[in-house]
Amino acid sequence: MKKIASIIFLFLSLSLFAQQAKKPTIMILPSDNWCATRYFTKTYNNQGETVYYPDYRRAFLEDSELETVISKIGELLTEKGYSLKDAHQATKSLETNLAKNDVIFSNTNNAGLAMSPLDILKQRVRSDILIQINWNVTKEAITFTMEAFDTYTNKRISTATGVSERNKDIIPIQIENAIKKHIKKFDEQMDKYFQDLQANGREIAVNIQVWDNSETNLETEYQGNELLWHIQEWLYQNTVKGQYNLSDATENFAYFEQVRIPIIQRNRALDAREFVRGLQKYLQESPYNVTSKIIIQGLGKAALIIGEK
Repeated sequence: MKKIASIIFLFLSLSLFAQQAKKPTIMILPSDNWCATRYFTKTYNNQGETVYYPDYRRAFLEDSELETVISKIGELLTEKGYSLKDAHQATKSLETNLAKNDVIFSNTNNAGLAMSPLDILKQRVRSDILIQINWNVTKEAITFTMEAFDTYTNKRISTATGVSERNKDIIPIQIENAIKKHIKKFDEQMDKYFQDLQANGREIAVNIQVWDNSETNLETEYQGNELLWHIQEWLYQNTVKGQYNLSDATENFAYFEQVRIPIIQRNRALDAREFVRGLQKYLQESPYNVTSKIIIQGLGKAALIIGEK
């Protein structure tokens, strides 16, 4: 019996170690500055405002170095245990999704979705970390900057910069060799950040709003407490270690930041939409019986609008 218990304990220990040692998934793209200086940009209409954004698809098609550089960086990080998501393939269908996004509105007041093309790309190719690379070539040297961002919060979590003298190798090889000198520290910074996610959960933001024709608002009382109090209780019960921050609130809106959610739930990566859907289902039940609509604003931000769909 003791032998069986020891085997079970060893199996559980190995499983836990494997989970802790698992590296995050990454997606690599050229930086906004790299795209702008090479004129790989387009525009989209964000609720009446013209916004410039990188044209990744054209960059991959027309720049002879880009795909090879990203491949070389991907190889370095894959060797360190990271899983690389193919952003090139995802950019091929980005334009179609942008067109679809332009015609999605709420049923109540025709509000559009506040999502950038990069937000849509992140939705299509879910990764934990987005790495943006920029490089500049002169006759004497190659300079590069590599930055890693949390795809859910857009927080910078790791940076590497360097300068390397030119030689006879092709540009991607020279960039790869230059990055090799900095990859260890870059990896350590990302790994430290991911260990924090495993211990304390992923950070998202949740925006609670009320339709202007709703009979229910955040001050409506249920069982002696306002609806906002009940929402906070749900957040406390469903966040990692009860971690969240109520930044501001009135009877018609509440904005929660630093909401820490589990990385994985039911063997699936958990994002803001899935998390807020849990809150939506909770409010649909008695005694609240509240109808609401979810509007996604990226992997790490979602709005729940109370009143109707």
